[in-house]
Amino acid sequence: MESRPKERIVPMEVADMGDVRGKAQQALTEVSKVVVGYQDVLQKIFIAVLCDAHVLLEGMPGLAKTVTAKTFARVLGCTFKRIQFTPDLLPGDITGSSVYDQKTTTFVFREGPLFANIVLADEINRAAPKTQSALLEAMGEHQITVEGKTYHLPPPFCVIATQNPIEQEGTYPLPEAQLDRFYFKVIMDYPMSDDEVEIMARQVKGLRQDIAPILSPEIIVAMQKKMDLVWIDNRVLRYIRDITTKTRDDAQIAVGAGPRASLVLMKAAKARAAILGRNYVIPDDVKEIAYCTLNHRLQLKPEAELEGIKKDVVIKRLLEEVPVPI
Repeated sequence: MESRPKERIVPMEVADMGDVRGKAQQALTEVSKVVVGYQDVLQKIFIAVLCDAHVLLEGMPGLAKTVTAKTFARVLGCTFKRIQFTPDLLPGDITGSSVYDQKTTTFVFREGPLFANIVLADEINRAAPKTQSALLEAMGEHQITVEGKTYHLPPPFCVIATQNPIEQEGTYPLPEAQLDRFYFKVIMDYPMSDDEVEIMARQVKGLRQDIAPILSPEIIVAMQKKMDLVWIDNRVLRYIRDITTKTRDDAQIAVGAGPRASLVLMKAAKARAAILGRNYVIPDDVKEIAYCTLNHRLQLKPEAELEGIKKDVVIKRLLEEVPVPI
């Protein structure tokens, strides 16, 4: 009896990701001149940019979240706008509005701060739901609608949002639909002890690092298109499926991850492989981005939360339980 041959799928096109790796390392090195530490966070943001997606940064005040977003925009050669979200912020304040021009006696549309490549939504959960819904359309469709007219946002378009994990007074929790629009929810913890010393040392010396644009919007769009050429085997796809479906029937999870989580894991794993110079995905790529992909898409059961169980512990256990393809 003949043995069944092992499953193998040959990629349709072999692409060299050396240039993607080189540009990514150049850009991340340039950002690191200003942002001390947080290498993993910087890599996740760059992966999101390559996926034409958005990132939610959660951390205490003073952890350089704003500096990180501004520096990234500068290094990527992109336009940058910062929006400070407050309870009285209106949708027109971020999308723009029509203004009457007395010279032409017509209404002219004035673009809001969403018309930028990199948009920092600072303290996003302080805005009212009506304003958040306007941002949701921009994030999901890369367009805005004002007075029945649709305006397309410039590519690439990436929202880097921030929120404080402990100060909840005067905030509006983000709806699940909007949370799901963020590829990653990245937790920015306190810096390592040596990094904190380096931050202070730079202040004492008065060091101001000059950073240069490494990329451009056109280069980034070309890199985004190249992600389609990264090969992912069916066994890795099934591995991703097994991870997401396991979240739906776990004893400690009330609401599991949906199909969008599987798509995010697939696309982000391909981007991670590319910036490491590979044209194929391995299970480690999926593991490295699993937590920041799943942590805002899961809801633990009340009894699990009462026992003090954390999402990171649950996700780590799930990854240990799902068999890794060889």
